[in-house]
Amino acid sequence: MKPSEEPSDLPEPSDLPEPSDLPEPSVEHSPDAATGRAWGDAEGSDRVQTLWRRVFDAAPAGVWAAPGRVNLIGEHVDYNRGPCLPIAVPHRTFVAVRPRPDGTIRIVSALAPEQVWTGSLDTVADGSAPSWVGYAAGPVWALAELGHPVGGFDAAIDSCLPLGAGLSSSAALECSVALAIAELAGLGLADTDAGRTVLAAACVRAENDIVGAPTGGMDQAASLRSKAGHALVLDTLDHSAGMVPCDLAGAGLQLLVIDTRVSHALVDGQYAARRWACEQAAAQLGVGSLREVTDLDAALARLTDPMLRRRTRHVVTEIDRVWQVHALLCAGRVGAIGPALDASHASLRDDYEVSCPELDAAVDAARGAGALGARMTGGGFGGAAIALVENDAQQHVRDQVRQVFADRGWLEPVIFAVVPAAGAARVRPVVGRPGPPPA
Repeated sequence: MKPSEEPSDLPEPSDLPEPSDLPEPSVEHSPDAATGRAWGDAEGSDRVQTLWRRVFDAAPAGVWAAPGRVNLIGEHVDYNRGPCLPIAVPHRTFVAVRPRPDGTIRIVSALAPEQVWTGSLDTVADGSAPSWVGYAAGPVWALAELGHPVGGFDAAIDSCLPLGAGLSSSAALECSVALAIAELAGLGLADTDAGRTVLAAACVRAENDIVGAPTGGMDQAASLRSKAGHALVLDTLDHSAGMVPCDLAGAGLQLLVIDTRVSHALVDGQYAARRWACEQAAAQLGVGSLREVTDLDAALARLTDPMLRRRTRHVVTEIDRVWQVHALLCAGRVGAIGPALDASHASLRDDYEVSCPELDAAVDAARGAGALGARMTGGGFGGAAIALVENDAQQHVRDQVRQVFADRGWLEPVIFAVVPAAGAARVRPVVGRPGPPPA
């Protein structure tokens, strides 16, 4: 059934907050974020330290970096307690940090190098800080709420992640700062997966409670817990995670990211509306989450609202697709996941209704040019698509997607290849012995 044929009888809420990829300050980001070029450790560290020196007197205690992510499969299932298969990408947010002997927080971003935000954890908690500060300092507030001895700090931020592309620049910012403060305060959370799970949860709490974005935990887990050369198998039911090899180069393949340059933060409340619909459907079915639906046909028959049926069908079938792709990756058959990517996009477009003309055009053009599979990735309503392509076809796919966009008078998309990268880490040593900031 087509969405246009069966309008919902339930109004979707329009006053719920929408997650974003660092919406403030509203200035241009790094030129490299607009070309798809990732920075190595040395370049990213040099850039953020240059910014630091423009603002702060003393040297930073260290530099940390956290990656964005591309979700191979499992879209909009993390807040339904389902599994997903993200990879961390080589594109990262870098942060230089130094703890302070008081409760003051000072943060500067390369997005607006002349604007230094000054406040405290109390300022963050009361909601008076800008959203981008909530992403940066919110996780520190969440750690303090857990009883950890954290306090004030200075931070400088720079990134090669494209903003608004659905690659989770917001989670990269959260995780880079959270990891830095955890190490500097000697919390012992950085060196184990269990500790990083705690950090990820703190970042999710900050995004939910401070920023007001009702996201799940996939993005933060991917940024903190990923391993190079692998996809992260994340089960949001219990936050358990494993690794499955994802050797694109060995299979003669590339995973292209197609940034449509349509910001997915432009559709206010739509992400929250999808989560609300899933909660409504689960409540009507008498289950805790749509993850618990085992008989899709029976569930659809019980739901009277056509919109809730569509949302439910996407979630349940997407969870099945995650396990299909997982099995293929375990078997070393990464080149065979294309049909699942295609089916995922159709479901996101028709049942979840989170695609847009630019995403559909990118996916269709990539497939028409020989991609093995393609789909939108991220929250939707803009942002990026991914295309799995053979090495010999990658240039043709790039050219055809660009041509389609040019023919329609759209902005030229930014297209770049990614490989599964490592999670967040310190890239410049800590100066002196880390320890909790003085009370």
